[in-house]
Amino acid sequence: MDEEYDAIVLGTGLKECILSGMLSVSGKKVLHIDRNQYYGGECASITPLEELFSRFGAPAPDETYGRGRDWNVDLIPKFLMANGLLVKLLIHTGVTKYLEFKSVEGSYVYKGGKISKVPVDQKEALASDLMGMFEKRRFRNFLIFVQDVKEDDPRTWKDLDPDTTTTQQLYLKFGLDKNTQDFTGHALALYRDDEYLNEPAVQTIRRIKLYSDSLARYGKSPYLYPMYGLGELPQGFARLSAIYGGTYMLDKPVDEIVMENGRAVGIRSGEEVARCKQVYCDPSYVPDKVKKTGQVIRCICLMDHPIPNTKDALSTQIIIPQKQVNRKSDIYVSQVSYTHQVAAKGWFIAMVSTTVETDNPEAEIKPGLELLGCIKQKFVCLSDYFEPTDNGKESQIFISASYDATTHFETTCLDVLDIFKRGTGEEFDFSKVKHELGDEEQ
Repeated sequence: MDEEYDAIVLGTGLKECILSGMLSVSGKKVLHIDRNQYYGGECASITPLEELFSRFGAPAPDETYGRGRDWNVDLIPKFLMANGLLVKLLIHTGVTKYLEFKSVEGSYVYKGGKISKVPVDQKEALASDLMGMFEKRRFRNFLIFVQDVKEDDPRTWKDLDPDTTTTQQLYLKFGLDKNTQDFTGHALALYRDDEYLNEPAVQTIRRIKLYSDSLARYGKSPYLYPMYGLGELPQGFARLSAIYGGTYMLDKPVDEIVMENGRAVGIRSGEEVARCKQVYCDPSYVPDKVKKTGQVIRCICLMDHPIPNTKDALSTQIIIPQKQVNRKSDIYVSQVSYTHQVAAKGWFIAMVSTTVETDNPEAEIKPGLELLGCIKQKFVCLSDYFEPTDNGKESQIFISASYDATTHFETTCLDVLDIFKRGTGEEFDFSKVKHELGDEEQ
């Protein structure tokens, strides 16, 4: 370990693993350390099932749950947008070689106490039970406009400059009512709150295009999920980093980040010191350089049936827009199953999550839990949400934010690309990856 590195990465959470892969591919000499014995940090997949029960202090599972080894339960489950940033990173870096994906079957939105399929094209808009007949036509015209917009061609803007018009003004131009605005913003554009309404419409247009382009790739929904759970993702990036010469050490305590003249120059573990030019890490390694800005509640639910009213989907996402349940932030529900090799035959794993707004977080996720039907076992976890107070320019310590309540990876990737840019001073160049990928389709 007593060597000099360009970068030392602390923690093997997904963000740190993506960064170490990107830095290695960019030609940097990387040392990657985790104080835990396992990959994944906060976003590990727990196996066998007995380990999950003991982690939450529950009595051991009985034989109805099948073999414990057949379970891989994600502590922070998220889906990948099929045409999103993470999939592009995976494909461009060749990590798809180590992973197999399955498309998620359903994408639903909650309105007035029941769930409906998220409509994404003209045909679905006209068949949807979310809107009345006249509203369907208005929404259909809105979707056609969004699909036809080309940012570099003003002729497609229909007298509406997407850079200066707000999303609220865009909705009003098409006469969309509040309910339609709600599911468009939260279930299609995947915003977490309503602040986006006053921001330029171009952002919303891009997000809806991402949703529909992702849907077009595999058909059933825009989301993908890796076989054997998300724990496979950090390991895939770890392998990538190793191919490019990165060094990995698990179960290695980090006693201090060594500073000289206000800059990080290495890390110390016991008597050993590894020197470096930069440190990348998650908030748990630098408690003095982060601030708590909120909390996320997550409830893992083990079930022996699919979520009711989803046409028996073996995997699905449901978004409960905040206004539907008088909140400031959305509630997210996701479900995966034995078909993803994450549970024993016949079993399903659901997760309900949201940003905490009151001093009774468990009551806040009730609307999500009520959609699930009979739950055999649930585990509730309350996590602090940390953001860095140091941008790393002076200290050369680049810190990721905690994982938010969303059930997709777009916010995670934006954080990673931002950290990479701050650390290296340049945008990540996808063309630097050496090997060509064959057909990445599943």
